Amino acid sequence: MATTHADAHGALVEQLDAHVRELVRREGVDPQRDAGMVRRIAETVVRDHDERSLTGVVASVPDVAAVVGELVARVSGFGPLQPFLDDSDVEEVWINDPSRVFIARRGRHELTNLVLTTAQVQELVERMLKSSGRRIDISQPFVDAMLPEGHRLHVVLEGISRGFTAVNIRKFVLRAARLSDLVELGSLNIRAAAFLEASVRAGLNVLVAGGTQAGKTTMLNCLAAAIPGGDRVISAEEVFELRFPHPDWVPLQTRQSGLEGTGEIRLRELVKESLRMRPSRLIVGEVRSAECLDLLLALNAGLPGMCTIHANSAREALVKMCTLPLLAGENISARFVVPTVAASVDVVVHLGVDTQGVRRVNEIVGVPGRVENDIIETEAIFERSGPELRRANGMPPRPEHFEQVGIDVHRLLNEDR
Repeated sequence: MATTHADAHGALVEQLDAHVRELVRREGVDPQRDAGMVRRIAETVVRDHDERSLTGVVASVPDVAAVVGELVARVSGFGPLQPFLDDSDVEEVWINDPSRVFIARRGRHELTNLVLTTAQVQELVERMLKSSGRRIDISQPFVDAMLPEGHRLHVVLEGISRGFTAVNIRKFVLRAARLSDLVELGSLNIRAAAFLEASVRAGLNVLVAGGTQAGKTTMLNCLAAAIPGGDRVISAEEVFELRFPHPDWVPLQTRQSGLEGTGEIRLRELVKESLRMRPSRLIVGEVRSAECLDLLLALNAGLPGMCTIHANSAREALVKMCTLPLLAGENISARFVVPTVAASVDVVVHLGVDTQGVRRVNEIVGVPGRVENDIIETEAIFERSGPELRRANGMPPRPEHFEQVGIDVHRLLNEDR
């Protein structure tokens, strides 16, 4: 009986869905851009149908609000995935195959009871890519794109992934906009937050490191929110993910090649181009390849900047910063890169996720600029001991930068010790 009821509900929704789509086309509404209009059309269609059901000609609508929401999700949203996208506790959604849809909630993975068809997944991917303006095909089997709500989409085409197209949607969940918000969430303490804010105000170069989903972009957003309003900020990203309040900010993102195989804009080009835009600050969403060299050259020339990098510790982050520039060409040597990294990176913030799924700052280290036997020296400023982030003995480099903006960094770090 339950199956019969489900079939009847499905048939009713399909009928109403066709009617809503017809009206959307007739009115010339863009369903991706004007979800409000789609909702009004859906409400009208469902209301009219419900009124007709009083005569017994058609079946009644058991839950008007639920059916309207389902119609809006199908026409304007992303169908059966929309409830997960609307759930503020869900951080990521991924599809391994149509019968295995997973979500991450509060840092933990869950297998949902949602079962899709191959055709549904293909339609969802096409709709998502249409809204982003990006494409995927045999010649371009990977794609990174941004959805209308700011969520990040990653698709790997079948053939590269075995058996089925793999889909990941990393949601944009704004839980922290400033460093003080991270204190409230338990990611770091008040003194560490005050130090990081002072470091940004003083124009120190900050490297944010951590694993996947450790909160690197969130930390970068919070750090960027501390940039003085009089500075001009240029950011470069694979896909727009940074969101922070600033009056003079130009965000740039990469572009994939067109059908002719031309027109691609890589992150390395964006970093170079940003230097022609009179920046006071440069932010790179994430460095993972040769663009690291261009960022280092900019930082080494005196332009304050920030970026994120995948690494398991602050030490490994610096090692990786020394390795990635070597990808830029055979004429780039470690003899040049290592001292450049030591002179360019001032502070490394390493993030991690604990066993409960809570994102935390594990260590904050200063880079004084010294190199010994090709190893960059560091000083621990804060380090985690169990549940607490404690003040260590190290000091940040460039104390004169703090003095120039009226900050006594020694007092800030050593108060109440």
